[in-house]
Amino acid sequence: MITQPPEDDRFDVDRAVQDALDRLTLMANASEALSSTLELETGLRRLCRVLVPALADWCAIDLVEQDAKGRLRRVVVEHREPDAFPSGFLEGLLPAADDHSQAPLARALRGAGPLRLSDFPAPEETTGADSLHVLELQTFRQLGARRAVLVPLRARRRVLGVLTLVRNGPDCPSGMDSQERLPLIEELAHRVAMAVDNAHLHAQISNTAERLQRSLLPDLPRDGPLDIAARYDPARASAEIGGDWYDAFLLPDGALTLIIGDVTGHDLKAAVSMSQMRNMLRGIACDRKEPPGKILARLDAANEILYPAQTLTCLYALVTKPDPEGQWLLHYAAAGHPAPLLVTGTGDTRFLTAGRSLLLGAAPDTIRPDGEESLPPGSTVLLYTDGLIERRSETLDDGMTRLRQHAAALARAPLETFCDELMTGLGETSTDDIALIAVRIPPAGSAPYTATAE
Repeated sequence: MITQPPEDDRFDVDRAVQDALDRLTLMANASEALSSTLELETGLRRLCRVLVPALADWCAIDLVEQDAKGRLRRVVVEHREPDAFPSGFLEGLLPAADDHSQAPLARALRGAGPLRLSDFPAPEETTGADSLHVLELQTFRQLGARRAVLVPLRARRRVLGVLTLVRNGPDCPSGMDSQERLPLIEELAHRVAMAVDNAHLHAQISNTAERLQRSLLPDLPRDGPLDIAARYDPARASAEIGGDWYDAFLLPDGALTLIIGDVTGHDLKAAVSMSQMRNMLRGIACDRKEPPGKILARLDAANEILYPAQTLTCLYALVTKPDPEGQWLLHYAAAGHPAPLLVTGTGDTRFLTAGRSLLLGAAPDTIRPDGEESLPPGSTVLLYTDGLIERRSETLDDGMTRLRQHAAALARAPLETFCDELMTGLGETSTDDIALIAVRIPPAGSAPYTATAE
């Protein structure tokens, strides 16, 4: 005979199974919230919306502010009634606390925890409380608090912040701050800490690469009749650094060299490779008085020997004026790079499509042809990387048409304004690095040109 377990036992088993499923669901939702975006604060806010009201009536995440001598910044406060308080309510930099502060936040930062709180005196009833402690008590009173748990966010032997979970009403024996739930909360805090630590490491790497790139960008030559301007902006959406660069310098015969390139990749390695390519190309250009196609062919050969797995696009150009009465000329070669844009003083635009060949590193024996273009007085030549025109949601032709339209509208603007407006109008929607360099030809009737090197 098969006997059924007592009703109470079946209830306990069902409840245990349901609790386990709830915990697994909560952890899965928390992980998804943290991994759903590259923006740390956005991920933390999404996490808090998972925890409220599943674990708490409201929660807060405070992170150590590195630039504020270890003070905490409240980056998220999430309440179960989101419309009860304005956006950003109670968020911001918190008061400093000394090493002996009894504020629960300060104690958690010193490594104590998880802290379980059930006594919340009024701020005026606490003697000797520092400003952080007073603010914390004011927050508990303002938002309501009957029970609270504060867990330090630890990663790599450091406390990066504090997670605070609060219940306003009575809690059940297996509630938020019970011994059964504390391991779950600690695991959640660990995942938050890892997300914060990873975000910090990512930012450090990105900042290092960006500083490297910016340190390699040249001072533009200003000695001569040509107006020249350039811009560089790292990727906005991905927080990654690529291999985009520009360069400009005067050769001994007075020719202005213009270079723009893009090394494959979006990381510190790409930034380092960019610096290597830039310096090699500079050396080749200064050593060899040869057409642009020949210069790129020499760079390709050197790249094949020294960095055989590296590919890049590059556009090398020379702006010259054969004699004081002659017309300015652009000699150029493009290895897999977007075509330069010519904008006349009257707003006519066209892409210069001669002198094209494969990107560097793909086929070292490729013939690298040259292009030549006469530059009308008052015209502008724009060299740029693909981040200015490429978008995932549209064709390349759409991006090139948009660039022509923006540039035509800015044909008579000062060159610095021309570049600024292009970056504002086209760069805001880009997810890639952008580099550009532009040269403005003197208007008709300007002073005669004398070739000089800087």
